[in-house]
Amino acid sequence: MNGAVSTALAASFVTRAADTQGPELPSLNEFLPPEIIFAGTPFAINRIILVRMVATAVILLVLGLTAKRAKLVPGRWQGFVEFLLEFVRNNIVYTVIGELRGKKYIPMITTMFLTILVFNLCGVIPGANIAATATIAMPLVFAVWTLVQYWAAGIASHGLGGFLKEELFPAGVPWPVYILLTPIQLLEIVIIRPFSLTLRLFANMLSGHLLVAIMLAMSNYFILEAQGALKGVGVLWFLGSFALTGFEIFVAGLQAFIFCILSCVYISQSLGEE
Repeated sequence: MNGAVSTALAASFVTRAADTQGPELPSLNEFLPPEIIFAGTPFAINRIILVRMVATAVILLVLGLTAKRAKLVPGRWQGFVEFLLEFVRNNIVYTVIGELRGKKYIPMITTMFLTILVFNLCGVIPGANIAATATIAMPLVFAVWTLVQYWAAGIASHGLGGFLKEELFPAGVPWPVYILLTPIQLLEIVIIRPFSLTLRLFANMLSGHLLVAIMLAMSNYFILEAQGALKGVGVLWFLGSFALTGFEIFVAGLQAFIFCILSCVYISQSLGEE
């Protein structure tokens, strides 16, 4: 794309400003959709909540059927499911926490990984078209779960007093520094760590959805509304949306992996050295 094309794009927008409103771009309102079921009641469900419910049901159904039909010599599907479970166990839990202490956390981290992965992939699944983690609620739930396990592991290993002493008063620090360091450490283990987990997952899935939606909106606008050679620009937008969708699939898996790795890191830190 050179300067001539950019000038042509600008001219197109100016000349058509009088008779068109331009492409209909997505906004943050998409992530606050109206209630579609049980509206006006405490059980109201909007589109994002419905996507979460359906995705959860699919996860349970798939895992249940796979376990029920499991064979000694696994087929392709059973082999794929077992690969995911072994990946979480060996490459996330055991690698970070260790085999002996990590066994306790395999169910938690596996549940997190599979749920976040599927919820993320909903953003590129036709019919869902939005990541179920693209609002702050679900990432926050997983982050609070990690926070609870982090505190529980530390208290179980060191007792409440020992855990707080180790976290708030790190060894080897001159005592006057504690005046500044201790409040920061308290904020970190109560707010900063869960907030960073929440924000990282939420922001990545939100921005990814918006980028794909914007590219599709622009391709639709140029292909249907533009004149002459500018229709080719719409084709480029469309091809770019496909490439970005593929990247979003990669990011969906990557964010599930990073979230679980960090959760294991925090839990391992609270357990202390073996």
